[in-house]
Amino acid sequence: MTGADTETATGAETATGGRGVLRPGERVLLFDAKGRRYLVTLAPGAEFHTHAGPVPHDEILGGEEGRVVRSARGARYTVVRPTLSDVVLKMPRGAQVIYPKDLGPLLILADVFPGSRVLESGLGSGALSMALLRAGADITGYEIREDFAARARANVAGFLGEEALERYHVSVRDVYEGIDTSGLDRIVLDLPEPWRVVGHAERALRPGGILVAYLPTILQVAALRERLARSAFGLAETVEVLQRGWHVEGQSVR
Repeated sequence: MTGADTETATGAETATGGRGVLRPGERVLLFDAKGRRYLVTLAPGAEFHTHAGPVPHDEILGGEEGRVVRSARGARYTVVRPTLSDVVLKMPRGAQVIYPKDLGPLLILADVFPGSRVLESGLGSGALSMALLRAGADITGYEIREDFAARARANVAGFLGEEALERYHVSVRDVYEGIDTSGLDRIVLDLPEPWRVVGHAERALRPGGILVAYLPTILQVAALRERLARSAFGLAETVEVLQRGWHVEGQSVR
């Protein structure tokens, strides 16, 4: 993330990782000398294909992160476990995802902590769900589209493992019609009309609970803020997150 006076550079660690060997069903990231990235789910007997020829999954399975494999035509690929950012940008999706630059601020603004009870509505493809679960939340998810709910569950299980679904309770329902639980720590919304949830949120959140909404336009923000001003919520704030990438290659820095 880039701020007004700080820049952070990131890279992939290619030394042997400490999480054990790569197993069937795991997702791995293959990257080549030009930085091209490929997200692959490992399966015995399967192959990864590009214009440079196939790479058998069996050459990756049972190995450690950081190893280099070659395609049938000699292309070299380094194998690592993907970051959450890699998965969010490349995972199968049925809806627009919340991008990595916004996932971090959402976790901080919502102040998500291990064991927190979070209602998330508007699951999309599950990007925010994965970030919340990794932060230790126990999620009740409302999603009006059954296909989106199924996709979110599949993406969560594919990245975090089936055990993560024990903390991910998804219902196909409309949060605008109400919230049937109480004592929630946090409510996080990715919906076009979050102001319609404010009344429900007042009753569902515990005292001191937090409501956070992710919105693409300032007109939606204005409508939400106007509704919040007539509610029991206090300390309302609006934040825009900007990200600027840098090209750094030798003496070329821009």
